[in-house]
Amino acid sequence: MKFVQTSQAPAAIGPYSQGVVVNNLFYSSGQIPLTSEGVLVEGPIQDQTHQVFKNLQAVLEEAGASLTSVVKVTVFLSDLANFDEVNEIYGSYFGDHRPARSCVEVSKLPKNVGIEIEVIALVK
Repeated sequence: MKFVQTSQAPAAIGPYSQGVVVNNLFYSSGQIPLTSEGVLVEGPIQDQTHQVFKNLQAVLEEAGASLTSVVKVTVFLSDLANFDEVNEIYGSYFGDHRPARSCVEVSKLPKNVGIEIEVIALVK
């Protein structure tokens, strides 16, 4: 088991790691719209979603994976009314790659953000 840590994504805000590699699979912790400096990206869900993908790309790269090696995505939204906007941005990052996905509305997310995403990916 290898714990993944990169300064290109926000540090964990609790007793966990940014991700873990087991055998040839990477499991990310949920990424929220915090910059690598720990600054919360507030405002429209679009801005929050782009920051989450920036964070995901950073931890995936550190793990030896990428968005094109993602096999499963879980999206947590604090308001499912934002689904269409998030889905459009999601599609722009994954392109023709179509990992399995779940998307659920939750009552609250850390730091009261609008979105959190976690992924499982194959490692090179």
